[in-house]
Amino acid sequence: MDLPLLRDFLFSKDRDTKYEKNFKDNNLYFSSISVPENNNSNIKNSLKILMVSTEYLPMYGGVGRYTYNLSRALRKLGHTVYVVCNEDGKEGDFFGLSWSFNKDNSELLLEIVNKVKPDIVHIQFEHGLYGLKLSSINPRNTCTNIDSFYDICKVPIVTTFHSAYTFKQWMNIISPLDLKNTNNNTLKNQVKHFSKYIFQYWKFIINYESFHNLNNEKLVKSKKGIVFSDYMKNRIIGKKRKGNNISANNKSYVKDNDNSTSTTDDNKNIIIYHGAEPSLSPFPNIKEEARAKFDIYFNKDDNKIKRKRRIALAIGFKTSTKGWDILNEIDLPENWLIIINSSKNHFNTENYKPKKIINKNFTRIIDLQRDYLSDTDLSLLFYASDVVLLPYKVSSGSGVMFDALAHGLPFIATDLEFFKEYARKGLGITVKRDPKEFKKALIDLENNYEYYCNSVNQFKSSLNWKNIANYHSNVYNSILVDTKSSKNILHSPTIVTTNTTNTTTNVTVLPMNKIKK
Repeated sequence: MDLPLLRDFLFSKDRDTKYEKNFKDNNLYFSSISVPENNNSNIKNSLKILMVSTEYLPMYGGVGRYTYNLSRALRKLGHTVYVVCNEDGKEGDFFGLSWSFNKDNSELLLEIVNKVKPDIVHIQFEHGLYGLKLSSINPRNTCTNIDSFYDICKVPIVTTFHSAYTFKQWMNIISPLDLKNTNNNTLKNQVKHFSKYIFQYWKFIINYESFHNLNNEKLVKSKKGIVFSDYMKNRIIGKKRKGNNISANNKSYVKDNDNSTSTTDDNKNIIIYHGAEPSLSPFPNIKEEARAKFDIYFNKDDNKIKRKRRIALAIGFKTSTKGWDILNEIDLPENWLIIINSSKNHFNTENYKPKKIINKNFTRIIDLQRDYLSDTDLSLLFYASDVVLLPYKVSSGSGVMFDALAHGLPFIATDLEFFKEYARKGLGITVKRDPKEFKKALIDLENNYEYYCNSVNQFKSSLNWKNIANYHSNVYNSILVDTKSSKNILHSPTIVTTNTTNTTTNVTVLPMNKIKK
């Protein structure tokens, strides 16, 4: 979801990783979420799940944090979850996954599958975590280092998709050409820098479709796909391209499992929200105490300001696509200030140097410079704030937005499709990425602050990790039932009978006509 993972193949350096085994035998409106419910009392509650994510705690990254929280919630339901990750993800169970395209993760994963014998393999698929390699000549050769695993794995696969973009967003991933900021501003170095930029621009143009084909192929080969929005669901449609390249040593597996002409039905990709919860519960005067914790103080002339003091929060991993360059240009209403805090993603090698935040008035914009925050401090910072700012240039999903909603905060974001979908639910406002538009949005949000807070408070319970884990558990069980009934599963000791039903969770919200203009 965050862009450094996608951009890193432009600057990637090989990282050698050790393969360590640590096998533990003991151890508005809302779109509805439709998830098959398991009503079969003969199916055992506990499943064995192999969770796959190159990124994992204590590594800094949105996918790793998401995977950790999902795995923890599934374990609380009684499932046995083994996590396979990079060796830096020291809280995992198996290690050795690499983000380098020179490493093949498929054989390693197959070996672990044969060892663990899971009921389900659940892959958190973010292209950059699995060595995305864009071909500059033939887009059909674009690949990741996990592609063949989908062909050779006999255990049912569930894939959560973290990235899909419109063409405009895809091209915005490339940093704008800025010859003034090259290390050596000689003509020779400018030509070199310009040539590199043109080369990458060309690679992106010809690989837009092939990038999305990687998603589509994996949906075809998965029993179920999981996405966080209708926007993502509509971009990952499960049509597999013809003539995809597969290594010769995997042809025997592919022959038995080939679905090269297949497409998916609308129900194969399921929307399950990105889970999010505060790490501490709110208490009386928490906003004031949280602001004091971060030394956020206002001028003593507050009595001259007619409106309540408000804080707009910009937080996340430091990348050029976050769009924070416009924050200095927003002519803030007199009662608003902006708080900023950024950190660096574990795999991020992007050479992004943001312009220094200029504090024209210390009460208007503050850069905390606290780097990566603990979950408790992150919760306190959200509680100290009134809205989260997301002036992104690119986004297919935002963990920051979900975290903010879980803390009761509405959002103001660029009018990208993902954010517009959640704005239609009454959870925030989307505008053009323009400082004047963001100022207007701050005024509009304050005029209707009670409406947006009520909408968010009705919605946020659907992000509870226990609920999210239950939805996943129902998906896993429905797959095992369906697979058993079709006699395709090789290892499923937990399945006895084959009846499932579908349930839908609905949430309502205040009507849009109550918003003040």
